[in-house]
Amino acid sequence: MRPVGEPRVQLVNIFHRAFDNFIATARTCYSPRGIVAVEEVSGGPDSEPSELQKRRERAANLAQSLFKAGHHTTLQHAHVQFAIEGVSRHFIWSFLHSHPFYNSEQVSQRYVTVKDGAFHVPDTLSTAGRAIYQACLERQMRDYSELSEMLAPMVASEYFARFRGRQGSKRAAADIRKRAQEIARYVLPVATQAYLYHTVSIITLLRYYRVAQEFDTSAEQRRVVRLMVEALLAHEPDFALILQEPLPIEETPEYAFFAQAGAHEVDMANAARVVREFDQSLGGATSILVDYGTHNEEILGAAVREVLGLPASAMDDATAIELVLNPARNRLLGEAMNLATLSKLTRTLFHPRYVFRKKLSHAADSQDQRHRLTPGSRPILMRHYSGEPDCITPPIVLGDEAVARRYADSLAATYETINRLLLMDESPEDAAYLLPNAVAVRFTESADLLNLHHKMAMRLCYNAQEEIWRASLDEARAVTRVNPLIGRWLLPPCTLRKHAAQKPICPEGDRYCGVPVWRLEMDDYERLI
Repeated sequence: MRPVGEPRVQLVNIFHRAFDNFIATARTCYSPRGIVAVEEVSGGPDSEPSELQKRRERAANLAQSLFKAGHHTTLQHAHVQFAIEGVSRHFIWSFLHSHPFYNSEQVSQRYVTVKDGAFHVPDTLSTAGRAIYQACLERQMRDYSELSEMLAPMVASEYFARFRGRQGSKRAAADIRKRAQEIARYVLPVATQAYLYHTVSIITLLRYYRVAQEFDTSAEQRRVVRLMVEALLAHEPDFALILQEPLPIEETPEYAFFAQAGAHEVDMANAARVVREFDQSLGGATSILVDYGTHNEEILGAAVREVLGLPASAMDDATAIELVLNPARNRLLGEAMNLATLSKLTRTLFHPRYVFRKKLSHAADSQDQRHRLTPGSRPILMRHYSGEPDCITPPIVLGDEAVARRYADSLAATYETINRLLLMDESPEDAAYLLPNAVAVRFTESADLLNLHHKMAMRLCYNAQEEIWRASLDEARAVTRVNPLIGRWLLPPCTLRKHAAQKPICPEGDRYCGVPVWRLEMDDYERLI
């Protein structure tokens, strides 16, 4: 019988003959007679046993040679898709979604009510520690349920200000419940479990296995990745030929630094200084622009002219930027699909660059990091742990004194429990799973304009989570201050579609947010839900 809380991993899709595909693509690079078919790698059913053995040996030798030499693009063709259940959102944030080479579709905490017992419980806790840990989970779950109820009247007030005609409807009741629990989930722990489809290439899975012992969730990720690799090898055992064993955690650069410096995973006094310095630099903002290309607009203008074959005398920078960023001129920007990387003209947006320093909750950052081509350098979370509640409070919570007090009390109780576990010498890795979704994550994030433009179009939408929407608004305004010719075109999807003369203006259908944002100036953007 599967132990309670153990993750479930199922390989649901894989390339046909993935290992042979790896070898066939490699041999095609040097084939004078054209494409090498997958069937040629291991021979057909009519081949002699001796010939089959020779083919397998040649394939094995080539596989090991390619892998050792670092010729890994041949391993990017074959992909594997897993159905994964019973894993923590902390693990997903820290490991599965912390790199650009994946695709996931996971259950939403915003729209799906969290159920009792759906939490990761580390099996390395002591008996006493486990009792304290589980009592905290039960209390957090009660807080979530009660706050969902307490928030409903405020959410309803905001909701009906947008949708006056939905009073008394089933649709309104469901929407209000979902939006209330979206905010209440901030008190739930990052131990909350999720289920998802997760697709990666073979080389990415092999990389997972090699680095599975790094911070923050090393025990959980070792277990999940082992299950993923076992599922692959059960289907394609030949990949064992190039599978490297996991690096010991002592050989990861972060652990090695701490060992050499005599540092501990948790240093509350040091964390308090780090947090204070970071927050002072933000000056009350969610996200600030800390660096950008000093000639962003000039470089973009020049790149547009290069694509079109024009001298500087034929088109100034302002006209060039208008041509590529105004959806009325570049109609691709009004398309539902992101076609930017396939357009010669729009690829010029790769050149301008921006760097932001930002602070988001764990919940919001779990969405922010899904924009894989605006990467961030996120912390080892417990290195920022000061022992005091260090959390994001959604603005609507502050609108009611009783709700704000209930919210703050929940977070304070959670931190008291984590501190108690640490005093009992429970593992910081285990204790960290109790951190609330509201816990602040501080990091630096970089973006080229092409991918920042797409992110703004998605996250300036009023249907985006309020916190990430607020961060995106900070960033769009910051870019506009330094690069006004560029910044004026960082817009939500409805406004882009309006300029592109696309109908309907709002692409969300019956998910329309209720606000005609396309009629607003950015300085007039405002929302609580």
